[in-house]
Amino acid sequence: MDADLFQHTIVNLFQGFGLSVYIGLTSIFFASMIGLALALMRNTPNTLAARFSFLYSTCFRGTPLLVQLFILYYGIGTISFVRDNPALWWLFSDGGRCAILAIALNSGAYISEVLRGGFQSVPKGQIDAARACGMPALLRFRRIVFPLAIRQALPAYSNEIVLAIKGTSLASTIAVMELTGHAKRLMNQNYAIIETFVLAGALYLMINFFLLACLHLLERRLKH
Repeated sequence: MDADLFQHTIVNLFQGFGLSVYIGLTSIFFASMIGLALALMRNTPNTLAARFSFLYSTCFRGTPLLVQLFILYYGIGTISFVRDNPALWWLFSDGGRCAILAIALNSGAYISEVLRGGFQSVPKGQIDAARACGMPALLRFRRIVFPLAIRQALPAYSNEIVLAIKGTSLASTIAVMELTGHAKRLMNQNYAIIETFVLAGALYLMINFFLLACLHLLERRLKH
């Protein structure tokens, strides 16, 4: 690849780089909220909530993200009720928003299992000691349960973040011009397939390296 072609490729890939970062970070944020809610529901004495959490986790972890993305974008968008509802149509008519929703729902199921394992690893003695001191449930969760659980769950949570970022590449299948979408378009223009996708892969690696470095620093902070 000559210098002019390299520069042209990099400039075009960076046009989709920002959108990939936006989709990835937004999806991770919502997935974390969904995962936390599902993990709490799974550990609650409420049988209905626990069963719903289990069913949700099983369904979304048991089916491919690509299938879920197609159902949200191509399937739900064809329902007349959705088309007649401005708020729903705003959500499901845009490929980028559907990609965020699909990745968030899918990653939320995995994160719920990660956090559930973290909650179960909290020593029961510490919870009983806090309860014996008269500490309210919410304060007990905020000061004892959640910090200890997230410390145990953080390595597995880091893996889910990496998978969520890589999952953003599937947005190109519903005409979202993120990083992979621009790479596919460049491939059809310059036929430099290997060079184009190696550069695209390097940009994905850069995103994940930065996020993993941040999480590593957080993990070190929590251990001290």
